[in-house]
Amino acid sequence: MLKIRRDREIHDKQGGWFRARWHFSFDDYRDPDYDGFGAMRVFNDDRLVPGAIWPLHPHRDVEGLTYVVAGLFGHEDNVGGAFGPLPAGSVQRMTRGSGAWHSEQNASKTEPMRFIQIWILPDEANLTPGVEQRVLGETDRTNTLLRVVAPMAEATAAPNGPVGVHQDASVYVARLEPQVRVRHALGEGRGAYVYLIDGAATFDGEAVSTGDAAQVVEQPMLEIEATELSELILVDVPLEFEPVGIWARRL
Repeated sequence: MLKIRRDREIHDKQGGWFRARWHFSFDDYRDPDYDGFGAMRVFNDDRLVPGAIWPLHPHRDVEGLTYVVAGLFGHEDNVGGAFGPLPAGSVQRMTRGSGAWHSEQNASKTEPMRFIQIWILPDEANLTPGVEQRVLGETDRTNTLLRVVAPMAEATAAPNGPVGVHQDASVYVARLEPQVRVRHALGEGRGAYVYLIDGAATFDGEAVSTGDAAQVVEQPMLEIEATELSELILVDVPLEFEPVGIWARRL
């Protein structure tokens, strides 16, 4: 089953120095129809003006994933996990675990910055906070679904491969040229959330354009075909899972 959500239907938050598209309930936005997707709690498309700094703020018991769409992503935290600005195409995981403060920043004083922020709920509470990140080139994701985040055990076994996450979840990114077709297989009890960052394509034959997203459940395969040069991100998560830590008390 494919459930399309059009760009115009996604919550738009304007903050002057930032603009955010919140796909699921977040902060002061509440939508009972879009209150997370399996083990994914948050999916935000954020933009910061040049030099903007999101002030340090705390989280715990969540795996924060960042995919840099454009510009230079800056990161600051209180656990020593900042390794320098990340260019477009890069991915980062921050384990907030037992509690950590962090700040997202536009590392450029002259150019805007855009990033996708995803929260995955972990499979264990009170993990030690930490950061892992990779810088990936455009060619790495061209005409393929490139797995950039994988379950921790799989990621650890593949040095210089995907960034690890403390959950049975994966993230894929792709830059597809026109008429290129890719497929993603879904295991039993799993769902995919796919977002067309830019371009035009079809999801299982249904036309989508920039900013459209889809939830995919109860089917073994998703087929994506670009109809013009397109960028997309896909999150594969378990639909049923056991909440831990603070989330066990909230859900």
